Amino acid sequence: MSVASVNRSTTIACGTCGRTNRVPVAARGRPRCGDCRAALPWIVDAGDDDFAGITGSTGETAPVVLVDLWATWCGPCRVVSPALERVARQLAGRLKLVKVDIDRAPAIAQRFQVMAVPTLVLLGQGKEIARRAGAAPDHELRRWVEESIADRG
Repeated sequence: MSVASVNRSTTIACGTCGRTNRVPVAARGRPRCGDCRAALPWIVDAGDDDFAGITGSTGETAPVVLVDLWATWCGPCRVVSPALERVARQLAGRLKLVKVDIDRAPAIAQRFQVMAVPTLVLLGQGKEIARRAGAAPDHELRRWVEESIADRG
């Protein structure tokens, strides 16, 4: 895993106050706005070289990770991507969305035995807790995530 790749950051606008915040792709805890302290959505891209570092958060404060395994040539993937981003914004502080292009990350695709795209995998404490394939509307994806999190106990 490349140290430089997990030390990179992305910018996210706060849904509460609108301030743009720099958010690391890998960190302990959950990102919060620098101004109003509201929970920020955590949406990042990952590949074979940095996936473990980006998804490896553990502990009570680590959010559940939703891995979106997609491909550029996949029409349903292009439909579900904005829906997943809306769900990540709605569940800011509780969910980290990690997007993986399977054509650029074949080892991750193999690790999760991807047979169809999009494939969505929920990870809690680094372990798979739920999986589904195919596109769905926002409300159905959110319900699936919330039910899967609740089922963990």
